[in-house]
Amino acid sequence: MKNIIYLDHAAATPLDPLVLKSMEPYFTEKFYNPSATYLLAQAVQKDLEIARSAIANILGSKPSEIIFTAGGTEANNLAIKGIMEQFPLSNVVLSAIEHDSVMQPGKQYKHKIAPVGLDGIIDTDKLLDIIDDQTVLLSIMYCNNEVGSVQPIHRIATALEAVKKARLLKGNNLPLYFHSDAAQAGNYLDMHVARLGLDLMTINGGKIYGPKQSGALFVKTGIVLRPQILGGGQEFGIRSGTENVAADIGLAKALNISQGIRHEETQRLGQLQSMFMELLNNKIPGIVINGSLKYRLANNIHITLPGQDNERILMLLDEAGILAAAGSACSASQEEPSHVLKAMGISESDAQSSIRLTMGRQTDQSSIKRVVDVLSSLSI
Repeated sequence: MKNIIYLDHAAATPLDPLVLKSMEPYFTEKFYNPSATYLLAQAVQKDLEIARSAIANILGSKPSEIIFTAGGTEANNLAIKGIMEQFPLSNVVLSAIEHDSVMQPGKQYKHKIAPVGLDGIIDTDKLLDIIDDQTVLLSIMYCNNEVGSVQPIHRIATALEAVKKARLLKGNNLPLYFHSDAAQAGNYLDMHVARLGLDLMTINGGKIYGPKQSGALFVKTGIVLRPQILGGGQEFGIRSGTENVAADIGLAKALNISQGIRHEETQRLGQLQSMFMELLNNKIPGIVINGSLKYRLANNIHITLPGQDNERILMLLDEAGILAAAGSACSASQEEPSHVLKAMGISESDAQSSIRLTMGRQTDQSSIKRVVDVLSSLSI
């Protein structure tokens, strides 16, 4: 289908041709199981470790702290379950706008929900009030997949250090770990775990122009996770199963490319975002732009068209060759309004009148102008 304008990059990104090229040998002549003992297999194992080291270099971590997974969902589950199964009497604190791959495993244990404001940003003071002496894990996403809000991860990490010191003074030796789902961050934000102050962090290749079902979990040295997949003991015994070498190589390449161009791409998309918002406000009376205007991913536009049905709007856009979404693709089939918008204080009716438009590397000014023209011409 020609003249498609794709504005759902938060759901999936196309595979970068350079990433595909890096992966191709591992489907054919380098297909060997890296756990095998013969030399050709060990060469593949070496390539896998080079990819692991490349990711570690970007994250500012040790290679041994990078655990390859089959995507962000598995990494999030491994982080939450891997910690919480060891501390059944303790609780986990989640932000109210977490992706379901954090929210659902987190709710299997004793848990508390930290609120966000209308801008989709967590209130650090309220968060600290929720943490108690039995909290062992905090999971706050780096940036939201629906409204693009970027959380103050470093500030939260700094505050947690004070909590840890206060605990020790009281003789409470329970650890307090900080995990962040950074699936949406790789294209636009700093991923250096030490600067962020994280103990665990999820990355997802399918959101950064890498292959779907590729991902990794950063696990700080000294943290013990209970494995969720048992078998041959691959990935330092934390995640068993023959490594998907092609996907892991692709993930490393995609992250390297994304981080290499993130500053210029953030600036370019930020300019498009400003133009997009201005055109929407000028041409569509009553439109509401949701989320923080200051602390927001540069590619995200989330709008409410009061009184309208978002499914109808998305269908009309689709007919016009414009692909967008109402929210997370992982829960698009659910009839319930977005829990993210609900947590932000947006009414159910407004939530069902809202759509998400997420730009990417191929988005340009002409695309944005066409989208606004189409939206303004619809019977809304």
